[in-house]
Amino acid sequence: MSKIPTSKLVPFRIHTIVAAGVVIFLCSLPLMAESSARIVRLSDVHGTVEIDKNGGAGFENAFVNLPVTQGSKVRTGNNGRAEIEFEDGSSIRLAPDTTVEFSKLSLSDSGTRISQVNLVEGMAYCNLLGKDDFSLAFSHENLTLQHAAHFRVDASNEVANLAVFKGEVEVEGPAGKMTVEKKKTATFNVADEDKYTVENKIVEAPLDAWDKESIAYHDQYAKNNSSPYGYGTADLNYYGAYTNVPGYGLMWQPYFAGVGWDPFLDGAWGFYPGFGYMFASAYPWGWLPYRYGNWMFVPGFGWMWQPGMWGGWVTVPRFATTRFVHVTPLVAPTTGVKTVLVGRAATSRTFSVRTVNEGSAGMGIPRGSMRNLGHLNQQVVKNGSVQVRPTPQFAGTSPSRMSGGGYAQPHGNSQPHTSMGGAPPMGHASSSMGHASGGGTPHK
Repeated sequence: MSKIPTSKLVPFRIHTIVAAGVVIFLCSLPLMAESSARIVRLSDVHGTVEIDKNGGAGFENAFVNLPVTQGSKVRTGNNGRAEIEFEDGSSIRLAPDTTVEFSKLSLSDSGTRISQVNLVEGMAYCNLLGKDDFSLAFSHENLTLQHAAHFRVDASNEVANLAVFKGEVEVEGPAGKMTVEKKKTATFNVADEDKYTVENKIVEAPLDAWDKESIAYHDQYAKNNSSPYGYGTADLNYYGAYTNVPGYGLMWQPYFAGVGWDPFLDGAWGFYPGFGYMFASAYPWGWLPYRYGNWMFVPGFGWMWQPGMWGGWVTVPRFATTRFVHVTPLVAPTTGVKTVLVGRAATSRTFSVRTVNEGSAGMGIPRGSMRNLGHLNQQVVKNGSVQVRPTPQFAGTSPSRMSGGGYAQPHGNSQPHTSMGGAPPMGHASSSMGHASGGGTPHK
């Protein structure tokens, strides 16, 4: 179990810092053994999605926040969609009936992140921010990027298409090298040595709206991120809020948490070669708080996450022991390679009517499906629970839906809320904690 023993729940004590250093060292041993190894995030899952973690278990059901390592494969069923998020915030989205393999996830000697992905079949949307080296193999082609670009690739046994929405993409294959510019589509004839044609247009695909709305979500909620990493920050800002807590500093807490909520109650243990078992949280925001920083129980307010410790990626989340409340033991399996579920494992849920209760901490709320969750949190604090009718996540109706969303109705009150907005980006905090039973004061 990765925990920081403390005699009192007061941060920044010398013995706490020393113990934290020991924990960082112990939990970093697998990474030290393979210093070039990288781990990225399965950041969104809908319908049937499976992952092969390259550990001998074959394909298993996948869920949000599972780590993705070199050699892993992710595939979607005929009703499945998935998103993989890289450290800098770049992302790949998979349409139904798609398989990708992460052939290489490593660091160069200079520290540059190198990602090599193979689109085995299907359709993938790539939104790359240009901070790292990225290459994608599809059909008999290979594209390499070191700059920002946004494009869509689909590949089959007969034909492959590359549509570039933003930037330009260099491609090399049997027919030679070429550059596909913005708002153009290259079509490759797989049966004829991948000979290509280029059109000065992009034919819209059914899931283009989903891709655009996903990008809009990240752009809105990851603005002004001051952490060293981009993956996971948008979800933190959508599902919770940061607060400056006297004696603790900058802390984050999910909405709908409450004093009795346990951050380690729901998730799973996944086995990965070279790393062993790693804990994956079941909550839609549960990436950064379980990989960096430290969880602390703040009396009167419940569990909160303290950002930091960015140099020590951990397989088991860190937390300060406390005499105030029981915490679920974090005990990793010692044998086998199968995924081991803990509590309510993360699943892809769609719903039209739901009651949001205190203690749910965002479980079951698809990202972007509701308007201002901070406002909804205030209603839950006041009423104990709220009936919600969320819009299906990224239903493809219109990108403008990002300014709308579902609505909430407190019991006995028919007034729906109409504003959106989000929690503050990392590095910005409110000055007060708010009601103890409802977590931190939400930002309006």
